[in-house]
Amino acid sequence: MLNLTPNLPDPDGFYEELIRAHTDLSKEQSDAFNARLILTLANHIGDRAILTAALEAAK
Repeated sequence: MLNLTPNLPDPDGFYEELIRAHTDLSKEQSDAFNARLILTLANHIGDRAILTAALEAAK
């Protein structure tokens, strides 16, 4: 089951870290970074049903 309840101990800190990771990247580099991050996290999750539910929730 996909957890949509806030689950990060420091969401603001993570958001700041995510934004910093995009510093000095072009739009194309930023898009590629996001794609790599998504695929890395999808691989970590590894559960196709959860990933499908996440895709639907993101729509």
